[in-house]
Amino acid sequence: MRHLDDAVGMVLSHDTDHAFLTGADGIVRRANAIADGRFGPSQGIQLSEVLGTIMANPDDVLERLLQGAACTGAVKEDVITRNGHFRLGLSLLDADCQVWRLDELGDIATARGSDGATLPVMTVGRSDTVIHTNNACRLLLGQRPKTLSDVFADLPLVSGQVHTVHAENGRMRAIVAIIAGRAGTRNIFVLPGANVQGAAPPMRAGWDEIEDLPVPLMKIARDGAVLGSNREARQLLRITDTAGIRMGELLDGLGRPINDWLREAAEGRGGQTSQFLRGRGENQDTFVQVTLSVSGDPTDHHLIAVLNDVTELKTLEAQFVQSQKMQAIGQLAGGVAHDFNNLLTAISGHCDLLLLRHDEGDQNYGDLIQIHQNANRAASLVGQLLAFSRKQNLQPEIIDLRDTLSDLTHLLNRLVGEKVTLSLHHDPALAQIKADKRQLEQVLMNLVVNARDAMPEGGEIRVSTENLVLKTQMTKDRAVVPPGEYVVVKVMDFGHGIPPEKLPKIFEPFYTTKRTGEGTGLGLSTAYGIVKQTGGFIFAESEVNRGTQFSLLFPSYDLPVAAPVVCPEAAPRIMTTNADGLVLLVEDEAPVRAFASRALRLHGYTVLEADCAEAALDLLADDDLKVDIFVTDVIMPGMDGPTWVRKALLKRPATQVVFVSGYAEDAFGDGQPPIPNSTFLPKPFSLNALTQTVQQQLQTESAVA
Repeated sequence: MRHLDDAVGMVLSHDTDHAFLTGADGIVRRANAIADGRFGPSQGIQLSEVLGTIMANPDDVLERLLQGAACTGAVKEDVITRNGHFRLGLSLLDADCQVWRLDELGDIATARGSDGATLPVMTVGRSDTVIHTNNACRLLLGQRPKTLSDVFADLPLVSGQVHTVHAENGRMRAIVAIIAGRAGTRNIFVLPGANVQGAAPPMRAGWDEIEDLPVPLMKIARDGAVLGSNREARQLLRITDTAGIRMGELLDGLGRPINDWLREAAEGRGGQTSQFLRGRGENQDTFVQVTLSVSGDPTDHHLIAVLNDVTELKTLEAQFVQSQKMQAIGQLAGGVAHDFNNLLTAISGHCDLLLLRHDEGDQNYGDLIQIHQNANRAASLVGQLLAFSRKQNLQPEIIDLRDTLSDLTHLLNRLVGEKVTLSLHHDPALAQIKADKRQLEQVLMNLVVNARDAMPEGGEIRVSTENLVLKTQMTKDRAVVPPGEYVVVKVMDFGHGIPPEKLPKIFEPFYTTKRTGEGTGLGLSTAYGIVKQTGGFIFAESEVNRGTQFSLLFPSYDLPVAAPVVCPEAAPRIMTTNADGLVLLVEDEAPVRAFASRALRLHGYTVLEADCAEAALDLLADDDLKVDIFVTDVIMPGMDGPTWVRKALLKRPATQVVFVSGYAEDAFGDGQPPIPNSTFLPKPFSLNALTQTVQQQLQTESAVA
């Protein structure tokens, strides 16, 4: 290595530019006499520290050159600072032998004549005191300003935005670019734009001089042709050159031709010269705020566009809008499901009452059974709406997915048909999860059916399970999965795939990629709701004509499964009208209240009815009234179920409680401690379910007593 350094040092000694030899660590090992004369002895010092005397951000420049040289072996870059115009080059001889050459092209602080005037630039201190101005700046202002308020009419300054400048010939509009300097100073570049009082002074500085400004800039003709750009703009738009490119090829999103907007801005019409645009082609995930300013003279009339990357802002906005939309649809679905559950409770309940008076030989028995079965089917559909809104009733248990899939295999094979092959692959050491087995089976069936429909000519569906350990959080599809241990279920098909523009919408309710009449659009939204309510994540990956893969992530549950506790059954009680208790039934829906009261009376209970919480509390004001159990709806006009029950229990603490609701049990949690001696019965409930629940609660009371 020393021999190589000596040989390179000999070559550098004859170089007419400032030349340095560094290692991969950036420390100078050799420097020629010209460099030592300009910067002083530099051997053993970081190159960034050496160049820090002439550049505000040498680390960024050096890193950028290193990245470029890694691909091509050698690279050059022009750097403009308050101290001058430099060209810095890098050649990589090997991984630990870097040759740097610095060429000083001119002093930015001196004028180069009217034909080659540089950009106006000033250096400002922490308190907005103007420390230095170059000749171009003094010519523009006609003075030596003391503070920023002497230069600009609209403080504070924002880099990349248009501000009003107090120029020698009157107020004018100019784009401002700010570069951080050393010790809290700022270098402020002024790019003249449209003159408020007349013609725009031409921006004579060439685009080479603003190449290194930290603000993305473009020079655009009124017909949309891109006449020039700096490095920041090209990096933002992910292009290497703008020659021959039109603005409409790079950005869109106005809802009308971009050329119309550019023409209006050039003519001073339209008023709004700042728009949010979206990248085209491979840059569709890039959002840019474009601010236009008129510049040039009558022979070179053009627009200066300042670009501001707002991708992160627009992404957050899209996430917020999507979450608001899904929340609104979820609330709608949950509300509709609640109302339907009340109707279905009344329909199926009165059907149960009719079935008590008809046996199988009755000619009306078959019709009643049909009503009962279709009411149950309707209840299943309502369950899907509640699954999407995440307000369904889950019964989580510890399950092994290998057993669950094994039990489902026969049914899944029947669902996929003869043309499709279903293959299962399991991790032999698969962890357990905690989920509602019935709902999880529904999710898997929905995904397998979708996979089957994606392959009308037949094919293979692969279902696999595996353990996954995340040591750091994973961000995917706008979701953040925290670190931890997970069980992953993958359902993969090799069908026609889902187009990229449709993929983000597949979990929305009533959205389907199938033809009209072939899908309800509830399958994937139901799966989404079940998985999220279980505490898991669901992701979709697809490629057109290659297939689709759905991945489900569930937190693993590594606690041992406790053996079920067998409790001795309570002796059945003989029902009598005088001994089985008094029930206070509180329900605002009259049909539901009518069915429930008849069902309870038929089983020997004495029933008091109230259509609201306030009426129930009025009945309980009689201290001589002994009520054994409250059966109450949860969501009612006025006072809700839990609120009035808590008030009633202050004087009747031993009273049993049965809550009924079309929502899930946790949907009405108010953060308060659970109500003692209470249980929950979801709607729609049958006659037997109601009476058995009431009986079990009263038996619990007897056992405690």
